Amino acid sequence: MIAGTTSQPPAVPAFRVGDERLIKVTPSAAEKVKSLLTKQGRAQGVLRVAVIGGGCSGLQYKMDLQDAPANRDILVESAGIKVVVDPKSALYVTGSELDFIDALQGGGFKVTNPNAATTCSCGESFSA
Repeated sequence: MIAGTTSQPPAVPAFRVGDERLIKVTPSAAEKVKSLLTKQGRAQGVLRVAVIGGGCSGLQYKMDLQDAPANRDILVESAGIKVVVDPKSALYVTGSELDFIDALQGGGFKVTNPNAATTCSCGESFSA
């Protein structure tokens, strides 16, 4: 090695790239996410979808807008937006579809999850 030089390995992304088999976004959900990201000044941001404990069925979805994927995330591009899922949540959401329903009652983001054994009547939580 020559004095004064350092050899560093090339930067490796801290996240993995997945596909729509993990989570698929409908055009209406993508449009809403793009709108929200733009309003927050994060046009290049990502939607984080996570599963956390809670709700009347034991598990619930948590969604958040962020600037970029975090370490160990799985990044999926679907319907023109970027969605990130942590490895633990990926076990629960694999095969899910994220939709947005624009309605006065019962509107908002809806997850259709084939892994949910039961869901509560409000549709906000599930068990696997």
